[in-house]
Amino acid sequence: MGNKKLTTGLLALSLLVASSMALAKTVFIASDVHPADYPTTAAVIHMGEKLSAQTDGRLAIKMFPNGQMGDEGATIEKARAGAIDILRVSMAPVGGILPEVSVFNMPFVFRDLDHLHHVLDGQVGEQLGQKVTDSNLGLVFLGWMDAGSRSLITKKPVNNLDDLKGVKIRLQNNPIGLDSFKAMGANPVVIPVGDVFASLQTGVIDAAENNEPTFDTENYVVAGTKYFDMTEHFMIPEVFTFSKKKWNKLSAEDQALILKLAKEAQAEERVLWAQYVEKSTKKLQGQGVEFIKVDKKPFIDATAPVREKYGKQFSVLMQQIQETK
Repeated sequence: MGNKKLTTGLLALSLLVASSMALAKTVFIASDVHPADYPTTAAVIHMGEKLSAQTDGRLAIKMFPNGQMGDEGATIEKARAGAIDILRVSMAPVGGILPEVSVFNMPFVFRDLDHLHHVLDGQVGEQLGQKVTDSNLGLVFLGWMDAGSRSLITKKPVNNLDDLKGVKIRLQNNPIGLDSFKAMGANPVVIPVGDVFASLQTGVIDAAENNEPTFDTENYVVAGTKYFDMTEHFMIPEVFTFSKKKWNKLSAEDQALILKLAKEAQAEERVLWAQYVEKSTKKLQGQGVEFIKVDKKPFIDATAPVREKYGKQFSVLMQQIQETK
């Protein structure tokens, strides 16, 4: 009888412990507008797997891809409120609150992708990351994510500035972008991204500008574009963050682990992005797209007044970026 009571007691205790452990598990909600196999999303999903493994399942990440939690504006508000824990966002909404990051939006501010990575991994990237955390954005900075470089997507080849004169090119409604292409002699036209394909097809515009994966996934080849002119005029990184409201409730140990894994996720995303670009490039080349390596110097020189106009208030930061080897 005594043994039976002891067994029953131990069983009850083990159930109580198991129940407590289940209650102690924390699942962080992550959001991205991109699909699950996109570089930024995939890197965070893998980060969650490592977080779970290194905490014996106590901490985990559940990713909601494909904009399930809303667009970027909506998800930032949810992260501020603590309804989303982990969020990758583009630079535009961050720049609205923290103007300094707008230096990354300027044309030809980076010489190439290696320069971009050295800037982000160095003092400038660290300083701006800390400013994101210290700002009233309501987010804690975890790292930078690659979004590649933007070049010209055209129906006729662009080898030099003269080839761009008067070309009707689709731009986002962004003053820096519009001024940049006016400075290069093009005729920028503001059109929603969803209308680009039809506008190319009907001749409303002659060209677009974006990265290789977008050229591929948006099927712009079918709309009549046959050239990818590699100006690399914009290289705008994205911001990887954690909800400050939730972050402040974590232990110092958990915060340190998340920061460590986020750094690994940043490195992994760069590799995934490079592979993503390579895959898109091969597909486009197979469809007959010609990749033109242009002499960037005339384009850089033409946009110097734009960098002067918008970078004046951040001259020290601009100097630091240029001096980064």
